[in-house]
Amino acid sequence: MATSLPSASEPSHVVITGAAGALGRAVVQRFMGDGARLVLIGHSESQLADAFPGLDNSRHLLIAADVTSDTGMQAAAGQILQAFQHIDTVVHVAGGFEMGASVHTLDRASWDRMMNLNAWSFVAVAQAFVPSMVERKAGSVIAVTAKVAGRGLAAMSAYIASKSALQRLVEAAAAELSPHGVRVNSIAPSVLDTPANRQAMPDANPADWVSTDVAAQTVAFLASPAAQALHGQHLTLDV
Repeated sequence: MATSLPSASEPSHVVITGAAGALGRAVVQRFMGDGARLVLIGHSESQLADAFPGLDNSRHLLIAADVTSDTGMQAAAGQILQAFQHIDTVVHVAGGFEMGASVHTLDRASWDRMMNLNAWSFVAVAQAFVPSMVERKAGSVIAVTAKVAGRGLAAMSAYIASKSALQRLVEAAAAELSPHGVRVNSIAPSVLDTPANRQAMPDANPADWVSTDVAAQTVAFLASPAAQALHGQHLTLDV
């Protein structure tokens, strides 16, 4: 189904969750360079303000919200849509990673934490923004999954299960929403070159990792007219 895209003279309206993180900041800079109007969602407005000093608050919005809370995201979406009228793209960067115990010693808290951060948060974010996209018959939702989502690895069961669940949610949402002009896809990086990963893996070679700038470029591609024929795809990023 054909979708109505922003005209060349009309800036795109983009929501980015997890905007203050390393990948989130790269995605923000990529869309800002394209002239988009942005909504940056993070844990707190002060965290976002620290990450983006000098941001033009007359053009962009900083929103504190818990992406795992369906009611919190609904409230945030109401505020955002009142200010922006519509949203063209949602980039759901927010999530979490942690190594874990063996499957036979895994505790419920670790399981719930990964599932909430990586899978349920996508549901909460989609519930908040997709209905307005369906109404306009246009929009793109982009998640951040993981290359490792396809196969279990030792000491990563809860994380991988949650990213696998996220991929299945992306695929299901794509099948449900493509008839309404809304595209849903993900990027699936191997290891991102971030300060946190460098600190956690000091003996690894960051040259083997994916830069956040490259990941952000792929996100921008998925949001662009060039990706109009992509639905339920996970673009694996590796070097």
